[in-house]
Amino acid sequence: MEAMIALVIGVLTSGGVFLALRGQTFPVVLGLTLMSYAVNLFLFTMGRLAIGVPPVISATAEAYTDPLPQALVLTAIVISFGMTAFVIVLALKARSELGNDDVDGLHRDEDRRR
Repeated sequence: MEAMIALVIGVLTSGGVFLALRGQTFPVVLGLTLMSYAVNLFLFTMGRLAIGVPPVISATAEAYTDPLPQALVLTAIVISFGMTAFVIVLALKARSELGNDDVDGLHRDEDRRR
């Protein structure tokens, strides 16, 4: 189970880095989103994977899980959603102002002429 989670985190991170290094704005936003998913999954697994165990210590509980990673991941999900919405609006505004969606702001035709 741990090897599969580690593989998924690695694939999400590598895909996010690959997309973040692209030249257009939409793949960059998608790459940043994938990297935030990878970080969220990493934080969640650092709280030890346990199924069917309560997150609160009680006298009858034989085992418990740490609720802090769950709270951190929920907070990170909300923050990443807000930041993704902001970056998408910023990218749409840049596209309407510049007329293209290249990260550097130059048209590909202009690059070929140089």
